[in-house]
Amino acid sequence: MTISTRGAGKAPAVLVLEDGRSFRGRAYGAVGETFGEAVFSTGMTGYQETLTDPSYHRQVVVMTAPHVGNTGVNDEDAESKRIWVSGYVVRDPARLPSNWRSRRSLDEELTSQGVVGISGVDTRALTRHLRERGAMRVGIFSGNAIEDEGVLLAKVRQAPEMAGADLAAEVATQDAYVVPAIGTRKFTVAAIDLGIKGMTPHRMAERGIEVHVLPATATLDEVYAVEPDGVFFSNGPGDPSTAEHPVSLMRGVLERKTPLFGICFGNQILGRALGFGTYKLKYGHRGINQPVQDRTTGKVEVTAHNHGFAVDAPLDRVSDTEFGRAEVSHVCLNDQVVEGLQLLDQAAFSVQYHPEAAAGPHDAAYLFDRFVSLMEGQRA
Repeated sequence: MTISTRGAGKAPAVLVLEDGRSFRGRAYGAVGETFGEAVFSTGMTGYQETLTDPSYHRQVVVMTAPHVGNTGVNDEDAESKRIWVSGYVVRDPARLPSNWRSRRSLDEELTSQGVVGISGVDTRALTRHLRERGAMRVGIFSGNAIEDEGVLLAKVRQAPEMAGADLAAEVATQDAYVVPAIGTRKFTVAAIDLGIKGMTPHRMAERGIEVHVLPATATLDEVYAVEPDGVFFSNGPGDPSTAEHPVSLMRGVLERKTPLFGICFGNQILGRALGFGTYKLKYGHRGINQPVQDRTTGKVEVTAHNHGFAVDAPLDRVSDTEFGRAEVSHVCLNDQVVEGLQLLDQAAFSVQYHPEAAAGPHDAAYLFDRFVSLMEGQRA
């Protein structure tokens, strides 16, 4: 990535997809060039949480909502310490932010963190293209980075693909830290950081859980050194087929029969630990309005997603695994993609979406209570 912070918003810019289609616009954020996987997010709100979600590492996010940036950027809602997206694509950026919590504009935040973006793009046409052709590599070029489009296309096609990418360790914490319980401490949880969002340990802390957040490289001995009542595997970026260490670690936890909860990447890790495969979705699920059915209750939830890979598990039967019987517990009603797994013979489950759901919706917050119930049952 090559960037400059001068001339943002005024310089011409071009977005080039790996299949050769291009879109012209104006620079938004930093000026220069950047590469990643082009994906689209359907959320009309929550752009600050999207930008700072480590699961978007090495992705260029296209916002389907036409008007972005009206509430500016505050100092409270970030899900991590930095913006993780590789690039940002919007149609109509706000000229001035208007919110009592705003500290700076979105354009200023993108510029200060060196995130190359583009505005003035027909994001409706771009989203339709990605739905029809699938997520693909993309480059954004602005200012002096603009060259002949044939040269730019060659650069895009040289960029690494998301399939086969091992990225969790690149975004995870290097040092363990503790998020204390709010109020009386009832349980201790070891949380494996594969790209964890800040709201996740907070949701557990609200329920009296002391959360020990551990690096993605943590060993089984390090996990059990905190004497956990439960173990949590977080969301994160990359291809789950490359995640050999997290899968091995989860298998160790399952062998000890410690209550286990995984979300997003953690769901894919559980799938692999149980012997299921994973595969890349054509264009993925990203946004805050995805309908999912909890098959254990029949309830339909509106949920927040960010995943480009899914677990290949049978929807129509219970599967026998090394760790007992397993079944698909949640399913996406749009396309029947597996959105959750559970073991029937021990306390372990996972979902493919975000129950912490900052900035919403909150239909799936009960899943943290389900985790608490599993730990209570194990203690009893």
